[in-house]
Amino acid sequence: MSSHEHEIYDVVGIGFGPSNLSLAIALEESRANGLEGGINSLFFERQPSFGWHRNMLLPSATMQISFLKDLATFRNPTSGFSFISYLYASGRLSQFVNNQDFFPTRQEFHQYLEWAQAQVSDRVAYGSEVTSVRLRPGADPELSDRLRLEVADAAGRVSRVVEARNVVISTGLVPSMPEGTDRDERVWHSSEFLEKYRRMNPAELRRVAVVGAGQSAAEIARFLYDELPHAQVWAVIPSYGYSVADDTPFANQIFDSGAVDDYYFGTEQTREAFWRYHRNTNYSVVDDEVIRDLYRRSYDDDVRGIKRLHFLNLTRVTDVKRAGAETRVSLQEGPGGGVRELDFDAVVCATGYTEMEPTRLLGDLDRYCLRDESGRYRVERDYRIVTEPEMRCGIYLQGGTEHTHGLTSSLLSNIAVRSGEIADSIVARRVEQNSERAARALSSPL
Repeated sequence: MSSHEHEIYDVVGIGFGPSNLSLAIALEESRANGLEGGINSLFFERQPSFGWHRNMLLPSATMQISFLKDLATFRNPTSGFSFISYLYASGRLSQFVNNQDFFPTRQEFHQYLEWAQAQVSDRVAYGSEVTSVRLRPGADPELSDRLRLEVADAAGRVSRVVEARNVVISTGLVPSMPEGTDRDERVWHSSEFLEKYRRMNPAELRRVAVVGAGQSAAEIARFLYDELPHAQVWAVIPSYGYSVADDTPFANQIFDSGAVDDYYFGTEQTREAFWRYHRNTNYSVVDDEVIRDLYRRSYDDDVRGIKRLHFLNLTRVTDVKRAGAETRVSLQEGPGGGVRELDFDAVVCATGYTEMEPTRLLGDLDRYCLRDESGRYRVERDYRIVTEPEMRCGIYLQGGTEHTHGLTSSLLSNIAVRSGEIADSIVARRVEQNSERAARALSSPL
């Protein structure tokens, strides 16, 4: 295929979870507000259809943020893509209000996300994975204003080549397992929980372990206790029991869009204080209601003289081995405690995620991307990687910017405003590039 046949876009989004969905909506509303010429965009998603943490859509699990922190409201309160608009379209607005609850179930919020993506689905290619991003072959980076992306289909074959003036990378968090632990049909990460659980015969799950101290770990422990009345459930917790998430009003201010400026433009001491004082708003913490549910179940067991829910506090996994149909787990109790082994029919590791890392995807382009003294990407306030002056294309990150933009970088809390800022940046760059091209055309000889 010759270069002039390649599709050319102002924006190509890599990954289509909530972050890039919110960006697609922001770009859509920019067009609706009369932006001359519009911004044309295309998003690639390797999943066959839209899905957001599908394997954690547990019954009765609720969102940990207000429904107002949806895909659009904090950027545009009148948006037709808001959660309120979804409720109205679904005929449930008055019923939701009568609930008097700021926190919808995760199931309902996922339905909202699916409803929103259906309205922009003409700009999404599912079952498509971007395998490389590079300069156009032979292009001088000082003259080229486009990147070339190769896209593979579900079978791994390169099926499409497109060019983009800007790319926005949002490939999501990467599941993290305890060191030396591999996933298999009996050892799962929480990100695959429901899918793996549904493959099992519940009667065969007599002893199950849930590793982790955060919200997902506690929710899965509660789910297994309720779903498997014949089973022993072991909660392996590295801390001394579950810690409550601080969702009080003053603490929640760190999720405000203004807090991003305080973090981004703050000193190293300011940023360190953010993490030291406010990690307990999001990391390895659990909602009060879930903690109380688990404690109540444990207490009721004591009253009845049975023991189905076991809490192994200050305990970490040191080794996992298969022993026939069972999984043998080595557990160290306390920093200097002894190690004991327990056998389980299934082990669920709700052990979190690591940040998105786009280095491999960027390949040779990485040499144009500047890094700080710790080897992390330098990122502009508009979420664009700081690049060498000759790199004229924009490479934006939705995720992987906690070191520059703070706690909300991988969370839904600031998603609408962040996407709006990226959209505004892309529009401004397009206007600037159009002006440059017009100036060059005027100065060139006839």
